[in-house]
Amino acid sequence: MLMRTDPFREMDRIFQQLSGTTGTWSKPAVMPMDAYREGDAYVIAFDLPGVSTEAIDIDVERNMLTVKAERRPAAKDDTVQMELSERPLGVFSRQIMLADTLDTEHIEADYDAGVLTLRIPIAEQAKPRKIAIGSESGRKQISG
Repeated sequence: MLMRTDPFREMDRIFQQLSGTTGTWSKPAVMPMDAYREGDAYVIAFDLPGVSTEAIDIDVERNMLTVKAERRPAAKDDTVQMELSERPLGVFSRQIMLADTLDTEHIEADYDAGVLTLRIPIAEQAKPRKIAIGSESGRKQISG
């Protein structure tokens, strides 16, 4: 159901984790995700802990799904001295090419406990269906 658009994206994510670099708008970091089919829907779950819903942007253009989010540092006054900062900050993005068998007009998005979950219904024309077999006597013949 999904097609990866960039085979080197996973290597970039690992490098960013090891180097401690943060994502920027011009080169966003990759957000981890899971994707699976559940009944008549395709589900994609993105890990975005500490990101407010106002900082999440979801777009679909043709069959390209784009999810962008930004985690900003917590507001601190001048008396706070940071001792350790390991949680990644910055911009996170993921682009996924969706198959034509998904109904991109009816995507549902929920955000709970730092996980953004998208539910994309399987398009009606892609669902399995029974084909009735007609009998010879029940068919009309067209003569010309």
